[in-house]
Amino acid sequence: MLHRLGAHTREVRVAGDLDGLDGLVIPGGESTTMTLGIEREGLAEPLRMLAGAGSGDGIPILGSCAGLIMLDRDHLALMDIRAERNAFGRQTKSFEADVEVSGVPGPPIRGIFIRAPWIAEHGPQVEIIAEVEGHPVAARQGRMLVVSFHAELGADGRLHQMFLESVKQEAPAQGPPAGGTPS
Repeated sequence: MLHRLGAHTREVRVAGDLDGLDGLVIPGGESTTMTLGIEREGLAEPLRMLAGAGSGDGIPILGSCAGLIMLDRDHLALMDIRAERNAFGRQTKSFEADVEVSGVPGPPIRGIFIRAPWIAEHGPQVEIIAEVEGHPVAARQGRMLVVSFHAELGADGRLHQMFLESVKQEAPAQGPPAGGTPS
């Protein structure tokens, strides 16, 4: 999705891969595997520094599905949220739904929910921007945006475009980023 929207991307696997990023996407996947990889590579503290933990001066971050879980209080503790894993049910309960996301103009975004979490708790600095069946499924806090669904699997790029606009606003004025935009 980011490539289609013209962004330059690269994968982040080790701390050195974080150098020069203007934005970061923590994608869907398996949060336990992500946690193990972050621990193995010593990425937790570099990620916290990149996000500006405590200062609010970090780069824009988009967390999708497992990315939402990774940003919560129990994992990287970057957002004041607690995610409920597999909240809508196991794999066989995966579904699609139209999601009205505050701040995204136009019709609802088609959300693809695969073993999706929801936001079970959140602090006062967190803005809930979408719900499904009365459960928060998208939120913002500072420069971080999380969604419990996989917008990247659909054809609608508006959510990712919104993220890229925040990256552009935060990017240094000296010109194009070295090595690309979000990863």
